[in-house]
Amino acid sequence: MLQFIPQIHRVTHRIGLHIEARRGARITQGEAHILAHLAARGEATIGDVHRAFAHKRSTLTSTLDRLEARGWIVRASDARDRRTFLVRLTRRGRTAAAAVERHLAAFEAAVLARTSARDVRAFLRVLDAFDRSGAE
Repeated sequence: MLQFIPQIHRVTHRIGLHIEARRGARITQGEAHILAHLAARGEATIGDVHRAFAHKRSTLTSTLDRLEARGWIVRASDARDRRTFLVRLTRRGRTAAAAVERHLAAFEAAVLARTSARDVRAFLRVLDAFDRSGAE
């Protein structure tokens, strides 16, 4: 009987609902993940974003198209390798990413306030094991 995966599915869905419930959100969970990734990295190749989230290529392209249409990202060829495209946040994209980050940080802090540090460390080890096994 599955112990973790059904709960991970539910929690992932709840996080998505939390993102969508943010007042004036207009952002999906997938878009929020990419904004956060770019906010942390500064810029990334499309291949880097693909490896980070393992989206289908068509799903990733659609998500990047929507973010670009909103003026939140730009895609440009890499000067070092013209076959590679870099993705960067625009000023508006950095603002959107920061708003999502604040919203999720408050949500996470509220949850962690009810959880012991020991439980958090154990949970992070389990998540890391799932993450590492996905690459095999």
